[in-house]
Amino acid sequence: MEKRKVALVTAAAGAGIGASIARQLVDDGLDVVITDVHEQRCGELAAELSEKHGREFLSKPLDVTDFEKVGSVIQEIIEQRGQIDVLVNNAGWNKLEPVAEMSQETWLRCIDVDLNGTFNCMRHALPYMIQRRFGSVVNISSIAAWETSTEHGAAYSAAKAGILALTRVAAAENGKHGIRVNCVSPGLIYNDFLRKIYPDEFFEGYAENRSLVGRVGQPQDVADMVSYLVSDKAGYVTGEVFTVSGGVSPHA
Repeated sequence: MEKRKVALVTAAAGAGIGASIARQLVDDGLDVVITDVHEQRCGELAAELSEKHGREFLSKPLDVTDFEKVGSVIQEIIEQRGQIDVLVNNAGWNKLEPVAEMSQETWLRCIDVDLNGTFNCMRHALPYMIQRRFGSVVNISSIAAWETSTEHGAAYSAAKAGILALTRVAAAENGKHGIRVNCVSPGLIYNDFLRKIYPDEFFEGYAENRSLVGRVGQPQDVADMVSYLVSDKAGYVTGEVFTVSGGVSPHA
């Protein structure tokens, strides 16, 4: 029996994109390691997947801003699973504050989670992928990376723009090692967290007036794109940015 690909997904235990990606990759047959800053939710999702699929799934509490901790968690995965084939950097954080009023704490926290966290995971995972001459990395950015808008906040937008550049350079550096690096940039994706912040009228207006397909995005829309990018079907795809926004803000 062919050994399953091992995938690490960050921020995988919430109510949105990360959990949908994890579930989809499990459905695709991958051995997914659930990581999240919330230890209890990590264990709960791993247990849910184990019960559904009849096989064990690892869960690891992980703060992606902790460089040394990221390294130790990835080392544990190598020791327990023998390899890491797929890395999905999904962890993110945001707080909306105008630049003229933004605290340094907000700026640094957003850059640390969104951009540095992505780098930390890539920095520790890539050497193992290089050693095996195989791997796929998908970084989750956002349409905030290029939109001229007040909707996202400058810190978040800057961090997500940085992820685009990080993705492209890493793809250029590692293609010769059999490693592909791509980026998915979602638009508005409906989830339980956003539902607590915005009224239903907000989502209805977005679907009617902005989305070209007449609906708001769902976490599964992003998960389906990630599923393709880490599969063998995307073997000729690297250094690319894929927008999942219902046509609201395509990437040139």
